Amino acid sequence: MDALDLARWQFAITTVYHFMFVPLTIGLAPLVAIMQTSWYRTGDERWLRLTKFFGKLLLINFALGVVTGIVQEFQFGMNWSEYSRFVGDIFGAPLAMEGLAAFFLESTFLGLWIFGWGRLPKAVHLAMIWIVAFAVNLSAYFILAANSFMQHPVGATFNVERGRAEMTDIGAVLTNPTTLVAFPHTITASFVTAATFVAGIAGWWVVRSVRAGRVDEARVYRPALLLGLVTLVISGIGVVVTGDAQAKIMFEQQPMKMAAAEALCETEQGAGFSLFAVGDVANNCDVWSLTVPGLTSYLATGDLDAEVLGVNDLQQRYVEQFGENDYTPVLAITYWGFRLMIGFGAVSAVLALAGLWLTRRGRLPGGRRFATLAVWAIPAPFLANAAGWIFTEMGRQPWIVAPNPTGLVDLRMLTADGVSRVPGWNVAVSLVVFTLVYGVLAVVWFGLIRRYAREGAPEVTTAERPVDDAPLTFAY
Repeated sequence: MDALDLARWQFAITTVYHFMFVPLTIGLAPLVAIMQTSWYRTGDERWLRLTKFFGKLLLINFALGVVTGIVQEFQFGMNWSEYSRFVGDIFGAPLAMEGLAAFFLESTFLGLWIFGWGRLPKAVHLAMIWIVAFAVNLSAYFILAANSFMQHPVGATFNVERGRAEMTDIGAVLTNPTTLVAFPHTITASFVTAATFVAGIAGWWVVRSVRAGRVDEARVYRPALLLGLVTLVISGIGVVVTGDAQAKIMFEQQPMKMAAAEALCETEQGAGFSLFAVGDVANNCDVWSLTVPGLTSYLATGDLDAEVLGVNDLQQRYVEQFGENDYTPVLAITYWGFRLMIGFGAVSAVLALAGLWLTRRGRLPGGRRFATLAVWAIPAPFLANAAGWIFTEMGRQPWIVAPNPTGLVDLRMLTADGVSRVPGWNVAVSLVVFTLVYGVLAVVWFGLIRRYAREGAPEVTTAERPVDDAPLTFAY
C-alpha cells in the first residue's frame, strides 16, 4: 500500500474512533443541564442524583473525546500537507474558531462545574453546565463549517499563480448552505445518541430495581428514562426532517453521491429507493432489490417522478468536464453505509415506542425483554453515526474538495493530490501506533462507562451537596 492508501486508512480509523465520543458529548451535556435545572427548580433529590450520575459519564466521555480529537488536526499537516497548503487559508479559520472559542469555553466552564459543587451559588453553578452545553454545540458548528467547505466550497477564490485557494468571505464559509443543513442533522442525531444512552441505562436500572423489589429505587431512575424517551421522539423526528433537507441539497451539490447512495447505475425517471439488494451492488443494474417506487426521486427533489442521473452518465459528464479519472465512489460502501445508518437509527425508535408504552400512566417496566432492549439499543446510534459519516466522506470521493457545480468549479482537489510527500512506511508506522492507542482508549472508555453505570446514582445527604466534599474527583 502506498502513502495515499495508508493516510486514508489512518484518517478514517482515527475519525471513526473520535466520532464515537463526539455525538454523546453534544447531546448528553444539554440533558445533564436539564436534569440539574429540574433539581434547581423543584428541589427533588432524584434529579440531583441523576445529575451527578450522568454527569460522571459525561466527563468520562468528554475526556476521551478530547484525547482522540487532538490527533485529527495534526494529521492535516503531517499526512495531508498538500491539502493544507491548498485550502489552509479557508479550512484553518473555522478550526481556529473552534479551538479558541468553543474548546476554551468547554474546558473552562466544565472545570468550574466539576469543582463548583457546594462552592458556587446554585444558580451560578447551573449556568456553568448550560455554558458547556452551548459550547459543545458551538464547537460542532465550526467543525461542520470546515467539513462543509470540502463538500461545497464557498467564500473563496482560486489563485492560479500561487496554486491555492484564498478566502474572500468568512461569512459565506460560516453560512455555507451545506453547513446550515448538516448542523441540525448532526445535532439531532447527537440527541438521539445521548437520549438512547440515558434511556438505555435508566431503563436497565428501573427493570433491575423492580425485579429486586426496590420500587423506591426504580422511581429514582424513572424521570431519566422518561427524559430520554421524550428526547428520542423529538430528536428522531428532527433527524428525519433534517435528513430529508440534506438529501435534497446533496442532490443539487453532489449528484454522484446521491446516485452512489442508491447504487443507481443508469439514469431513471421516478427512481425507486432500494430497501436492500441481493448481489453485487457495485453493478446494481443486474441485481435483485426490494424497491419503493419513486422514493429516491422524492428524496432528491420532492417529486416522485423526477429524473435522477445515474452513476454511468455522471461518470461520463465528469470525464468531459474534469478529464480522465474514475469519479465513482465505492458503491458497496455508499449503498450499505446509507442503509446501515437508517437501520441502526431505527433501533432507537423501537426503544422509544416500547419505553413510552411500558411507562404509560406511571407504570414501572419490570420485564427482562425491555431491559435487554434498553442495553442493546445503546450502541445502535453510535453505529448509525459512524455509518452516516462513512457514507458522507466516501460518497465525496475521489474529491477531497468537491467542485461547486454552481460557482467555484476551479476550486477543487482530488484526494490523491492532497496527501503529503512522505514514504509509505512512515505513514504505516503511525497508522499502527494510533490504531493500537485508540483501541486501548476505546477499551478504557467502555470499562469506565460500564463501571460507573453499574454503580448507579450516588446517594446524597442534602439537596445542597453530596456525601463526598470532592464530587466527581475521579475525573482529574
